[in-house]
Amino acid sequence: MPTKLNYRVGLVQMSCCPDPDANLDKAADRVREAAREGAQVVCLPELFRAQYFCQREDIALFDLAEPIPGPSTERLSAVAREEKVVVVASLFERRAAGLYHNTAAVLHKDGSLAGLYRKMHIPDDPLYYEKFYFTPGDLGFKAFDTAVGKIGTLVCWDQWYPEGARLTALQGANLLFYPTAIGWHPAEKEEYGEAQYDAWQTIQRSHAIANGLYVAAVNRVGMEHGDVRGNRVDGPGLEFWGGSFLADPFGRVIAKAAHDKEEILVGEIDLHLLEDTRRNWPFLRDRRIDAYQPIVHRFLDEPVGEKK
Repeated sequence: MPTKLNYRVGLVQMSCCPDPDANLDKAADRVREAAREGAQVVCLPELFRAQYFCQREDIALFDLAEPIPGPSTERLSAVAREEKVVVVASLFERRAAGLYHNTAAVLHKDGSLAGLYRKMHIPDDPLYYEKFYFTPGDLGFKAFDTAVGKIGTLVCWDQWYPEGARLTALQGANLLFYPTAIGWHPAEKEEYGEAQYDAWQTIQRSHAIANGLYVAAVNRVGMEHGDVRGNRVDGPGLEFWGGSFLADPFGRVIAKAAHDKEEILVGEIDLHLLEDTRRNWPFLRDRRIDAYQPIVHRFLDEPVGEKK
């Protein structure tokens, strides 16, 4: 049984269909299932309410966005309250007309809103045209006080940037979520697929090690063509690779999902281990904060101390 210094986390790896309402129904059911398996905090994958629509640029798809609080947070808040579970939900936020974000909402176990994190790093790659839809986040990197202690969340493309993980850890997070929508281009899978997944897992395990905390990556699964209510993208689509996992402060993968099916992972967060790891690997103690000013430069092709 978990001790008062331990708690359980649930990761919902799910496929998404063309019907946003059906996806919300599934997500709510999966949160309940994870809670009933003992999870005290549950994370859903990135933009779970729809198939991954950023495979194309289409103004009509802004209609998928919603305010926060809004329909999705209302539904999931009820589940959080009934099951007494903290929920992390990645949503397409409509902040104002013409202003949209890729946002993670954190809900307390009483259903109230703990806060928002707006995705800071926005990609623009073939079939990942997110810059068309999302304004970069303006809330900074955050840790949220919850019933299980301080947790943080970033979103997908943020996972490649060590600065975001560090700044979240420095605010006291003991667990860092990465709700994600990442997959293979079918034409690339045979040659690069294994290396791509390995790099994705490795970078996130490195955040766990460098910061002495737990990291949970929560991906969707299945082949998608960005089909929203029958409006789909022509072409090969994306095969979302699943592989959701939970890593401990040593970077060890302690729970991992398959690449080709829906799963709910439930793993234990051991705060005794976090404390012990940081005592033996005191990376936060030995940081040379007096020497890091150059990090604010985009590239050091100019003398440090000068800005153009």
